[in-house]
Amino acid sequence: MIQHPRGFKNRAGKESLVKHLTKKRDSTLPNLDMASPVEGSLTSPIVTLVVGREQRLFAAHQDVLSASPYLRNACRTASFDSANTRRVVLSDEEPEAFSCILEYLYKGDYSPRLLHDKKHDAWYLERIEDGHPYQNPNEVEARGQRPTISVAGLDGLILRETVVYSYAEKYGLEELKRLALRKQGLQSGIEVATVLRSARFAYDNTPDSESRLRAHYLALIIQCRETFKRSGTMQMEMEIGGKLFFDLFVAMCNHLDDLMDATDGQP
Repeated sequence: MIQHPRGFKNRAGKESLVKHLTKKRDSTLPNLDMASPVEGSLTSPIVTLVVGREQRLFAAHQDVLSASPYLRNACRTASFDSANTRRVVLSDEEPEAFSCILEYLYKGDYSPRLLHDKKHDAWYLERIEDGHPYQNPNEVEARGQRPTISVAGLDGLILRETVVYSYAEKYGLEELKRLALRKQGLQSGIEVATVLRSARFAYDNTPDSESRLRAHYLALIIQCRETFKRSGTMQMEMEIGGKLFFDLFVAMCNHLDDLMDATDGQP
């Protein structure tokens, strides 16, 4: 089981483990604006969205969807159905993750909500029924808020927030990306195989210019390297290879350089 480190700091005390991979390492994530990104009225036309291979149907106001440049363009070019309603087909999206996108567009967050304990300066996920924070992954799953989802075409589960983040990247929703990453950092007890599968998904579904989510996974693997180096799944994944593991090699080199610099500076 992997416990997500809180700050992703190395033993030299520096915040970035992958500073040579990216110029922007937002490891602390600034305070999030939890207000809804949509300020307009809800009187615009209704758009029907056909999502995923199962063709799940969603309905949303066009003005709400227009907060996303991608969805705005999709609405503009959408065809009309027999009821003269715009119909947008999103066949590559997963309905469970897309529902998070819609909830965010309407409310500025999605379930379970991210809350901040000002007294202890700590973030936590809201418990749906009574407003208390989740205590453990089993409780989350029992309440229908599993940290993982199935993705069509992939064997095994993927961390939900990674999928939400990749959609937010695609849809041009920067604040949602930060929100999803913050929520993912609160998850614990995740299997090594799930972490590696989700990391590959992140690399396959974000551009090479993306830095935060990829750096999150690199830092997590380095921070929990004692667990990963004993993992047969990790060995198998490394033998398969891919850009993820070259980036991991570079990040590990940088981490060692940081430790050596800190040692050289000691009296």
